[in-house]
Amino acid sequence: MEYDRGNRMDVQERDYVQHLFGKHISKGQVRYLRCAHLDIYERDRQGCTVVDAVSGKKFFDCFSSAGCFNVGRGNPKIREVFQKALDEWDMGSHHLLSEPKIRFAEKLASFCPGDLDKVVLCASGADACAGAIKLARGATGRNDVITMDKGYHGHEGFSLSANGKDYYKELFEPLMPGFHIVPFNDLEAVRKVASRDIAAIILEPVQGEGGIHVASQEFMQGLRALCDELGIMLIFDEVQTGFGRTGKMWGMEHYGLVPDIMFTAKSISGGLYPNGAVVYRDIRALTDYVEKNPFFHHSHAGGSDLGCIVSGAVLDYLVENRVWEHAAEIGRRFKEGLMEIWRENSHMVREVRALGLMIGIEYKYEFLGALMADCLAKQGVWAVYSGNAPEVMRFQIPITAGMEEVEELLARIRAAVNSMKIYLVFLLPLARIPLFRKILDNLKVQITTFNLVRDLEELVLKYVLKAQRFRR
Repeated sequence: MEYDRGNRMDVQERDYVQHLFGKHISKGQVRYLRCAHLDIYERDRQGCTVVDAVSGKKFFDCFSSAGCFNVGRGNPKIREVFQKALDEWDMGSHHLLSEPKIRFAEKLASFCPGDLDKVVLCASGADACAGAIKLARGATGRNDVITMDKGYHGHEGFSLSANGKDYYKELFEPLMPGFHIVPFNDLEAVRKVASRDIAAIILEPVQGEGGIHVASQEFMQGLRALCDELGIMLIFDEVQTGFGRTGKMWGMEHYGLVPDIMFTAKSISGGLYPNGAVVYRDIRALTDYVEKNPFFHHSHAGGSDLGCIVSGAVLDYLVENRVWEHAAEIGRRFKEGLMEIWRENSHMVREVRALGLMIGIEYKYEFLGALMADCLAKQGVWAVYSGNAPEVMRFQIPITAGMEEVEELLARIRAAVNSMKIYLVFLLPLARIPLFRKILDNLKVQITTFNLVRDLEELVLKYVLKAQRFRR
């Protein structure tokens, strides 16, 4: 049986695609998505929405592939640049010089604060994280690194070791030695670990995967002073906070300070061609190290000619449209709407946190994140809870979304919260009992239970459709 490659897909075709996905890629991923009604097939990808090929339902993309779609899904201006580039360019050789590499690096450096103007081209956020850590270790001659609890920096090598939650790391231990995890926003905890043996302190200005925790001004200024005192390289992970997401071009701009090294990826791709970069200050320790070791970090796919052309167009689009200002305005309204929902549901919502269009709702119990993802999907909202904090639902809609779209999205979120209240009549009393709460928070239990419910829903639907055909 061949599945339809057109714009629409019937249930039989969907089931066959899921069978093939399970056979060749992962049955577990199918079960994971299916249990939350997120086994959708994206079509008509435009702006901040997609359409499910099976149901025809419009979904708001509030995940944005963890921030890849800052300039929107299928941005026509970026797509046009990419299509023209395909007529002349390919990936190019990562060993050779090229105009697209030079133009992108120059443009990126010109938009960075302070003396952040030296660029290392990379393939992804994890790759860029590894490059930043290697640069700090090489330049200082030190090995140890301080990272933050619940921080997230990727799933490879140095980036995996830098993650602040055991969930991602425990299957692969032992990892890289010398990583010290401290509480986020706790300057005293950092001071206790910091010494002249530390090569770098690495953090996100706003923790994304960690549950939308915003760094305080005091914490950031204290880190800068501590790094200056001890010769430690301060590294900012701007993979999710960069390129307008927080209401400024860079997350660091909220604090009025410049790190020694920063790295970025995701949204610089325009959602079309992956790319990433490390940008570091023009200071002797860093520049001397790179000059002596120009191939200290290389990637066959990083800084490809096509990727750099697309990324240059993304930067032009962001600056020409001052997209960060739009993100600040839309983010204020989005947060106001979520605060209203919080006040109406304080029995289950603990807090709303946001900076620009990087927004999270924290529930009072961990299992509510998974339950809310399911309720949102039924209302046509594609959102995920934080991997490092399952009780936090993240909303990272493309920052080109309009005010009318945000109002419609808020209405759908309110409807999802109201539908969740039906389940909570039974679940909240159970959640107050430690043993039952542990069961409710268990991911395997959630997947099994939600899939059984999904099976029942589809069985009922088949019966209803059969009855309708019989009446005709």
